[in-house]
Amino acid sequence: MHTLAWGQYELNYEVHGSGDRVLVWLHPILFDSKLSRGLARDLAARGNRVILLDLLGHGQSHKTGQPRAHRMDSYAQQVLALLDELGVDQAVLGGMSLGTNVSLLTAAQAPGRVRGLILGMPVLETAAPAAALTFVPLLLQVRYARIPLRLVSWVASHVPSSGIDSLDSLVSVIGSDPNEISAILRGMLMGPIAPTVEQRRAITAPALVLGHGTDPIHPFADAKRLARQLPDARLIRTRTFAELWVCPARLTAEIAGFLDRAWAEGEALAS
Repeated sequence: MHTLAWGQYELNYEVHGSGDRVLVWLHPILFDSKLSRGLARDLAARGNRVILLDLLGHGQSHKTGQPRAHRMDSYAQQVLALLDELGVDQAVLGGMSLGTNVSLLTAAQAPGRVRGLILGMPVLETAAPAAALTFVPLLLQVRYARIPLRLVSWVASHVPSSGIDSLDSLVSVIGSDPNEISAILRGMLMGPIAPTVEQRRAITAPALVLGHGTDPIHPFADAKRLARQLPDARLIRTRTFAELWVCPARLTAEIAGFLDRAWAEGEALAS
């Protein structure tokens, strides 16, 4: 594990593999880098250097309790700070849910730093009503039921590691400080959650979009629309929202193939 300074805060990140083919992979909301260690190991074995970043307030990164620190465009700035820390001019960016939206915002802010995008379960216009119906009650619960939630958090934080990365990441979510959960949820309401349609259409980096149809917060309609809006995108329908963690072979192969093509095309253009 490594840390980097972002303003007055420290962010945690992990490095899997080595080399110039860098993939920065970002977690869903409230989860952490442990969730994607299996994917990182598999892609590292195929010649990639995979960086798993814990965004501010998540995992082992600094906890602020301040909503304004959790704007999603600020998360994009954290990704750029990571690239600067690593001395990386260009990287492929990707993730699931929150990780996808942050990757898109980063590409809109600094298109020259992005070699490609892997966009799993985007949260865009179709998802807005379902997201509001999910996160607003959760925010109210966190705000007005802090004593029992603190007890649950304390118990979960003392559960020993199971050695199963995805399970340990879920336990970390349960063990999160209610104050920080509240700050994260409130902070994401303060700024843009994704680039505008015009900004998306201007993103020229090749993209692989992963979507599924069983989750109202991540509807397939949003994934399909995003793949149409991006100039160079391919859409894959996943079997379930958890396929990448439960039965990852198919999607891991698709992602690995996309990385091969993204780096090969970039080298061809450079020459």
